[in-house]
Amino acid sequence: MSLFPQNALKPGVRKREVFGWAMYDFANSGYTTVVLTAVFSAYFVGSVAGGEAWGTLAWTSALAVSSLIVMLTIPALGAYADLRAAKKRLLVLSTLGCVLGTAALAGAGPGDVAWALVAIVLSNVFYAFGESLIAAFLPELARAERMGSVSGWGWSFGYFGGMLALGLSLWYVLWAQGHGLPASHFVPVTMLITAGIFGASALVTFALLKERAQPQVRAAHEPGLKASLARLKRTWQEARSFQDFTALLACSVAYQAGISVVIALAAVYAEQVLSFQQTDTMMLIFLVNIAAALGAFAWGYVQDRIGHRPALGATLAGWIVMTVLAAVATGPGLFWVAAVLAGLCMGSSQSAGRAMAGVLAPELRRAEFFGLWMFSVRLSAILGPMTYGLVTWLTDGNHRLAIASTGLFFVVGLVLLTRVNVQRGMASAAATNGQAG
Repeated sequence: MSLFPQNALKPGVRKREVFGWAMYDFANSGYTTVVLTAVFSAYFVGSVAGGEAWGTLAWTSALAVSSLIVMLTIPALGAYADLRAAKKRLLVLSTLGCVLGTAALAGAGPGDVAWALVAIVLSNVFYAFGESLIAAFLPELARAERMGSVSGWGWSFGYFGGMLALGLSLWYVLWAQGHGLPASHFVPVTMLITAGIFGASALVTFALLKERAQPQVRAAHEPGLKASLARLKRTWQEARSFQDFTALLACSVAYQAGISVVIALAAVYAEQVLSFQQTDTMMLIFLVNIAAALGAFAWGYVQDRIGHRPALGATLAGWIVMTVLAAVATGPGLFWVAAVLAGLCMGSSQSAGRAMAGVLAPELRRAEFFGLWMFSVRLSAILGPMTYGLVTWLTDGNHRLAIASTGLFFVVGLVLLTRVNVQRGMASAAATNGQAG
């Protein structure tokens, strides 16, 4: 039995095109792994902000600002992409923006707080645009009943891109430390490494991935922005017709808030609570990526077999266990166990959520609906890290209490997931296809 069967794909879709699609996950994973998780987050708090008490809150606030910008723009961007069949063109532009923003982080040294905050906001906004646009291609490539496994192919492959960027960065950090060079020297180089891998890998996506959508009739008669905003307004007004998709959005806000904390603050937690050195943290995140790749790949097949809701629910239960282990860990051993569990849950839960959004989105409005899905993800990226930052600020740096409070997001997500009826949601999406356009 093939792990990548052709019958998982829609008629006319070749495996090389799916490889091109998956290469974008490979390309952009270095950004989350190196910039948001392993290197720049801790560097910002410890060096750029000089270890001041407000450093963690400043970092989480910058992520919140970028998420707010995305929330206000991404649904309309998705609607525009659908009307104009412009997903691929917009993907190229968002990639360029994120690559340049990541490279700009190389200019942030100790005390360059404003420069670092502006660069992280811009790069994270363009990263989110790209993530939403690439996700909207998934239903064009995979059959509905195999959405989980195909999503898992891309998400698991993506973690290897993160490991490549992190591995090269770790090699350079070890070399630099061996020559007595400070973090203000080697961290900027890791930003350039990450930007370079992102840009080079994305070229494969642009070469192989096709824009299968066609411009819709209204796009030829109405100004693009006006038509996009009108369509977005109609979508919100019709939200009751997609009760299961909107229930998934509410669930996503909750559990993705917890995931956002792990992505944005895992390195900060490891260094502030357990006294990890930067190389230790990077090796920890490397292991997390391996676990995440395995989780995303294997769990996609499980999801196709047991169903979308049970698969996502199981991963949320795993996240709850992870936060408990991290909160009570007093030494590196138990924290490494928690980190491996986080990796397994991270890959599987994010892939499962993307696949669920894919099967619940109407065919002719995919980019628009994935824009709404990204809206919920970005809202969670404000809610989670800001909650963590406020807890540490109000408790004079109690990171253990902050990570324990993160577990509540996964509990709420698990409860909200019970409101999602996948079969009913798929029927609603199918009935709406004839009304779009």
